[in-house]
Amino acid sequence: MIISKDRKLVVGLEVGTTKVVTLVGEILVDNTLKIIGYGICLSKGIDKGRINNLDKIVTCIRESINQAEIMADCHITSVYLSLSNKYIHCQNEIGIVPISEDEVTKEDIENVIHTAKSVQIPNEHYILHVIPQEYSIDQQSGIKNPIGLSGVRMQVKVHLITCDQNIAKNIVKAIERCDVKVDQMIFSGLASSKAVLNKDERKLGVCMIDIGGGTIDFTIYIDGYIQHSQVIPYAGNIVTSDISYAFNTSDFNAEKIKMQYGSVIKPSLGSSKNIDCSNINSNFQKILQQDALIEVIESRYIELLNLVKDKIFNIQKKLHKQGEKYQLSSGIVLTGGGSNIPYLTDCSEKVFNKKVRIAKPLNISGLIENISQPDYATVIGLLHYAKEFYINIEKKQKQLSFFEKWFKKLNNWFKKEF
Repeated sequence: MIISKDRKLVVGLEVGTTKVVTLVGEILVDNTLKIIGYGICLSKGIDKGRINNLDKIVTCIRESINQAEIMADCHITSVYLSLSNKYIHCQNEIGIVPISEDEVTKEDIENVIHTAKSVQIPNEHYILHVIPQEYSIDQQSGIKNPIGLSGVRMQVKVHLITCDQNIAKNIVKAIERCDVKVDQMIFSGLASSKAVLNKDERKLGVCMIDIGGGTIDFTIYIDGYIQHSQVIPYAGNIVTSDISYAFNTSDFNAEKIKMQYGSVIKPSLGSSKNIDCSNINSNFQKILQQDALIEVIESRYIELLNLVKDKIFNIQKKLHKQGEKYQLSSGIVLTGGGSNIPYLTDCSEKVFNKKVRIAKPLNISGLIENISQPDYATVIGLLHYAKEFYINIEKKQKQLSFFEKWFKKLNNWFKKEF
């Protein structure tokens, strides 16, 4: 993945609406992740996952990668890439096959998953992820790993995530112009979930909501596996646009005002204040009322959260009708840059009527002071995916090496005997 002597390194790249982030992680001897380098560049030429100026986004990607290379003292040759746009689509499907031998083999699993994904998907889309949810053998359901079990017929439930192939091709093209290959593309919602959710939350039922600049990615996990994933093409930038319109200022100034003085809940009676925005921009000599600012922010956030709430309700209603588990006992987990707004937890709990937590990325060490924030959940999740792939490859190589040595010894024994 990277040219670097004696180090096991993996790289994640997020090309988002607001920023391009490259993160370099080292896999330590205990298989934990240590962040050793990162590069961050403000995005230009991309909006809500779609490139509108190839040259500009290539410049941003190159700058982000160069920063990370210098900090990590390595040469990046390939990356794990996150994808999020309104053309991401998900569907749950079922595959059924007869069991070929007396017991389930790896080949049977490959066959049943192939059957499950051989379904109609939206035009111009290709399959990004095929995620097994559970297996059933004859009358026995809820099986996580069927290998070695006996039966006549096996069924698998899978979660398919598809993506518009042209949008994905354009982002890959931009990265390849920087002389870097894409190892794997991963839906941003999955990456963020990998970074911020724990096993118990997935088992009990949870909805992860990643509020970015251009999109909201959300995933629902019940009984340990993913039930739904979706992208909403509205997020933090629409709040900024509302502020810009309401107070007749640029998006740049509006974003600064939002970050410095914004909130989603009005202060207690009598504690509201006037905001002197002259420090935002020397040309912007304006006094704003904090109440007015918060009213703009609060109304839009409540609208966005209610949009997700309605979708969650419809999914739960469908699951309940099918006689399946539907409760989100672990509540709501918020992450992403848009979750940094003050008092969002209180506001969200009123909307969802469930417990809510703001999540930072888990299970990382190293240079985490600047990146161990909700803003970087997606790109850190990419490193966790890359680490798992790297470890699996290593295991296969060790197994292959063991068999090669065994055959060599056997061959030498035959030569001596005959």
